[in-house]
Amino acid sequence: MPPEAVVCDIEGTTSAIAFVKETLFPFAERALDGFLREHGAEPAVAAILDEVRALAPDQEPAEALRGWMARDEKVTPLKALQGMIWRQGFESGLIRGHLWPDVAPCLRAWAAAGVKLRIYSSGSVEAQKLLFGHSEAGDLTPILSGFDDTRTGPKREAESYAAIARSAGLPPGGMLFLSDVAEELDAARAAGMQVCQIVRPADGTVESGRHPACATFPEVATRFGLPAPDEPPPA
Repeated sequence: MPPEAVVCDIEGTTSAIAFVKETLFPFAERALDGFLREHGAEPAVAAILDEVRALAPDQEPAEALRGWMARDEKVTPLKALQGMIWRQGFESGLIRGHLWPDVAPCLRAWAAAGVKLRIYSSGSVEAQKLLFGHSEAGDLTPILSGFDDTRTGPKREAESYAAIARSAGLPPGGMLFLSDVAEELDAARAAGMQVCQIVRPADGTVESGRHPACATFPEVATRFGLPAPDEPPPA
């Protein structure tokens, strides 16, 4: 039976790994000091800095944040702050969210057929909404019914996916999770979800052999009985 909902990872699944690592991360790193000088006293930013101090009490917040950035740590206050910095970039037009060309046509076709669409990424919900709201394919946020980040739980733990299913009001078996990371798929499957590994040669993804695998979203549609887009994606 086709899934009632599709949950998508971002990096390596809907969007190129290079976009995150070569565009978003460097933008946030370059803007960090100026952003903290300009906005550090604002309540939302000050609360994030308090979280940073609690996690790294022996460092100045900016130093801790730069260290986490350098190591690509999945630390919640870092992700929240990056989302705020990226907002400035997206809203000013300096950044547009990359999506693989096959993604938006399928998401639109699935949403039009009543399939619920959700995003689950280690990047903050703020960052997710910016990427899909200012994407190269236009604003896709109206067709997305839910966003989850590390506040829901770690992506390699089954309980996180059970929580997503509860939030969606669906049994896990009625949901399909798409990711390039086998360990995330292991966790989603353990929670009862259908899963599919997205293996894009341009991203260097290695097929795990543990899960169904597809190279594009139209392949996912065919394999799992989802609607195909009316028009082929642009070349």
